[in-house]
Amino acid sequence: AEERGRRGWWGRALLRCVLVAAWEAAWGQLRYSVPEEMPKGSFVGDVAKDLALELQALRARGARVFDTGRTQYFVFDLQNGHLSMKERVDREEICAAVAKCVLNFEILVKNPVNLYRGEVEILDINDNSPTFPERNSVLEISEYTAPGTRFPLEKAQDPDIGVNSLQNYECSESSYFTLDVKNGDDGMKYPELILVNSLDREQQAAHNLILTATDRGTPVKSGSTTIKIIVLDGNDNAPEFTQPVYKVTVREDVAVGSRLLQVSATDRDEGPNAEVKYSFFKIPEKFDKTFKLDPESGEIEITQKLNFEEQEFYELDVQARDTGGLSSHSKVFITVADVNNHVPEIVIMSVLSPVPEDTPLGTVIAIFSVQDRDSGANGQVRCSIGERLPFRLEKTFEDYYRVVTARELDREAVSEYNVTVRASDGGSPSLWSSAVLSLRVLDVNDNAPVFAEARYSARVAENNAAGALVLTVRAADADWGQNARVRYRLWEGRVRGAPLSSYVSVQAETGALYALRSFDYEEVREVGLWVRAEDGGAPSLSSNVSVRLVIVDENDNAPQVLYPPSASGAGAGAGWAGVELAPRSAEPGALVLTRWLVLAVAAVSCLFLAFLLLLLALRLRRWRRSQLLAAGSGALRGVPASHFVGIDGVRAFLHSYSHEVSLTADSRKSQLRFSGGSCCDTLTALPPAESS
Repeated sequence: AEERGRRGWWGRALLRCVLVAAWEAAWGQLRYSVPEEMPKGSFVGDVAKDLALELQALRARGARVFDTGRTQYFVFDLQNGHLSMKERVDREEICAAVAKCVLNFEILVKNPVNLYRGEVEILDINDNSPTFPERNSVLEISEYTAPGTRFPLEKAQDPDIGVNSLQNYECSESSYFTLDVKNGDDGMKYPELILVNSLDREQQAAHNLILTATDRGTPVKSGSTTIKIIVLDGNDNAPEFTQPVYKVTVREDVAVGSRLLQVSATDRDEGPNAEVKYSFFKIPEKFDKTFKLDPESGEIEITQKLNFEEQEFYELDVQARDTGGLSSHSKVFITVADVNNHVPEIVIMSVLSPVPEDTPLGTVIAIFSVQDRDSGANGQVRCSIGERLPFRLEKTFEDYYRVVTARELDREAVSEYNVTVRASDGGSPSLWSSAVLSLRVLDVNDNAPVFAEARYSARVAENNAAGALVLTVRAADADWGQNARVRYRLWEGRVRGAPLSSYVSVQAETGALYALRSFDYEEVREVGLWVRAEDGGAPSLSSNVSVRLVIVDENDNAPQVLYPPSASGAGAGAGWAGVELAPRSAEPGALVLTRWLVLAVAAVSCLFLAFLLLLLALRLRRWRRSQLLAAGSGALRGVPASHFVGIDGVRAFLHSYSHEVSLTADSRKSQLRFSGGSCCDTLTALPPAESS
């Protein structure tokens, strides 16, 4: 029957767990309840169902469970979404006499980061029997003790709560004693033995009683102790305390050895029977190590440090006993006042690092919790971070914060942040602690390469060696890694009908510009081109720069005689054997006409030609007026050419001048040439459109 009753209780407990979980999930708060002492792996709740999240999403987002305590009691199974017991839980061990024992946990999921809070109430089961500190005790009572005198007995302890805790005391039958159970101010039950009839040591020197403590659990459990009462002869007055209860409040940082209070009792007897000794009566061993009672003076002092967070209240039972064996009891209540002696504790739960620099505003970067074991204002914690950081703090739950982006990030300005989180309590003086979040900013390709110069130019001597280095262009990218890796290439064009790439090339890694063949000033005097720099990002960014190559002339062509034309025969050659076109003492480069000289000569030639045209116009006018000149035009054919030396001389001068220009400007051509085009070939390329 006991086994069936226990199974029925377990069934009701599990049903209650399911109903509570279903009710709380509807409100968006995870709340479960399980009986204590559940075996490892026991089912607690279906978190995936209660959060309305699919198992695949939970696995992809890396769901994890965190216990707020120091011991991990729960485990979250990503295969089925169930929350299970990781360890066997003893409610009495973790919650002692607390009426409601609750274990908190959090479910953390990422991408995006979300935090779900939950709690599991540990239900008490009747797994502890009431127990007495000693199985046997001795009580000495004088035979002169008046009927109605009360004798406090040793109380039993039951760590369970509610109906499972200590509920009543019972005593074996006796004609001299009866049992009275009193309810204390703290809610505890205290057994007292009342003397009903006068004792007579000569008739009966000792009495044996059995005191039994019971609870109301299912099944009922009990514990007992044997009380041996020894009847003393003589002393008929017991000591009396000056007050039934002593109360004192002490700070938790009081020094060891400090005196708290003094209890006092008097005895109306005389002589040795009036001598009173003080002692603690049946107090826990922990209390006995914390306080010391002077048996002579009744002074109570502290023997070890107090801790408000571990024990807020002490109840001590003090006994005053005379030499005749009579005694009385009084209560001492010691209240510990909290002192701000605990710094806030910061627990980092999740940190997103590295952080892409294009992270949207409001993105969660980190989640942390703070705890302060002090109470009241001493336990109220405020958190802050630096004001000039691109982050801000947001409070999510009571003791939880998250760090989110408040401004846009720029890796090129700041590549790494050490965010110091400071937590301070409300005590006076305030205590604080800090934690550092190391956040590295991940580069994004948001900067195009930038050339060191707005444009490049170089002078290249003609007849250069093929493969010669002309110049080096350099571009820098403010990004990092592959996004900052710059490669160079030419923007294709044409020079004198040939591809630009047949003249020059650029090294992709270094930006070095090389001449692929020898330049000839007489063919190409200037080359204009564009170089593009591209980074390694995806998509890549680029920029362009113009490069101007000026070909420098060298004296690499010998003069050629164009006029007078060379005659065949030895005589003609001999006639010009001693002619020098330029003095041998002339300076180097004297035969090279500059551009300005050519322009000046061209201007003079144009003026002279205009003069000739004007002269011819006047001559034609004169010819029209003169009929004699028209009639005698046939006779002029016989006139020697020397008679026209004026006009022919001009023609001869022009002929010589044309040969001079042809000799100096383009000595490779032997014929006279007038060209209206440019004297040099220059590549003029439009700048390519920049890509971003």
